[in-house]
Amino acid sequence: MATVLQPEALHRIGYGLYVVTSRSDGNANGQIANALIQVCAEPRAVAVCLNKQNLTHEYVAASRVFTASVLSEATPLPFIGRFGFKSGRALDKLDHVGTLRGITGVPVVTDYATAYIEVEVDRELDVWTHTLFVGKVVAAGMLTEERPMSYAYYHDVKRGLTPRSAPSYVEHHTNKEE
Repeated sequence: MATVLQPEALHRIGYGLYVVTSRSDGNANGQIANALIQVCAEPRAVAVCLNKQNLTHEYVAASRVFTASVLSEATPLPFIGRFGFKSGRALDKLDHVGTLRGITGVPVVTDYATAYIEVEVDRELDVWTHTLFVGKVVAAGMLTEERPMSYAYYHDVKRGLTPRSAPSYVEHHTNKEE
């Protein structure tokens, strides 16, 4: 078999869809993330991968805390778009969004969320355009019994798009000869 690179193969990796929030200097922001994984059970720890240009990245790097709200399949595209395709430098993404204050002081998004996880960052890894933040889970809770949204569901059923800043972004080229 010849060596090929088909970036679409990376879309076969199992992902979820999350709103990751953080705070810094009295401000809070959130963004959509699909790269969140549990990395160990003892201590309970997770990792999230965030683009270095995003405001949420800046807040996590400064405050060393974040929350991840697990979105349900019922989440409407405009809600996802608010956190995934708009900049927190231009608008308050959390305005008119249901939240609760976590034990870390970071807002937990409750609208359309099935569960949440609060994390204190312990270490980070520079991964080119992104940073992988790894931390201990300090709180977690169930919000509803709804099905969590997978990234495949987001693409295949909701027909959602992927922003350029996402770690799973794949640029699609059109063949002008077709």
